[in-house]
Amino acid sequence: MMRWLPYPFISLGLLVLWLLLNQTVAPAHLLLGAALGIAAPLLTRRLQPLGYPRLRTLAQFLALVRLLAMASVEVVRSCFSVCRIILFADYAGVNSQFIRVPLTLRDPHGLALLSCLINMTPGTVWVEILPERYELSLHVFDLHDVQWWIATIKNRYEQPLIDIFETEAPPHGDPA
Repeated sequence: MMRWLPYPFISLGLLVLWLLLNQTVAPAHLLLGAALGIAAPLLTRRLQPLGYPRLRTLAQFLALVRLLAMASVEVVRSCFSVCRIILFADYAGVNSQFIRVPLTLRDPHGLALLSCLINMTPGTVWVEILPERYELSLHVFDLHDVQWWIATIKNRYEQPLIDIFETEAPPHGDPA
């Protein structure tokens, strides 16, 4: 089964997305969506040399849901803040700077998600990871407190990602 359907949740998600985009559950669209859901993961699995991340526990899944909900609220809040600055602030008072945030997170999937979360938040841009000290170089549109930003990245984003991606699953048969 795993040979033809290596990532069943992704396949199911593609089928549902296909049906939603076409706004029909006609048999032809069910068949085409199912074919897409089976073919796309099979054709693209070589693009994921590390494989897709697996959430092994309910705690990891719930941590991911909490992280995405918190990030969604943060994106909306940042949209309003950046709009306010662009429309009403004095440009001489805008303090746009680069900062460095030391990272503990090492998992490539966690770093990729951290990059997505930072880049989708208006007013921040992930620049690079500085390899000599494993620091994140980050550009902030209107910086007022460097320590607040470092604490925010580490507590709101990095720690939940460590809990999700770097926490080992309990051995089989042991209660979680």
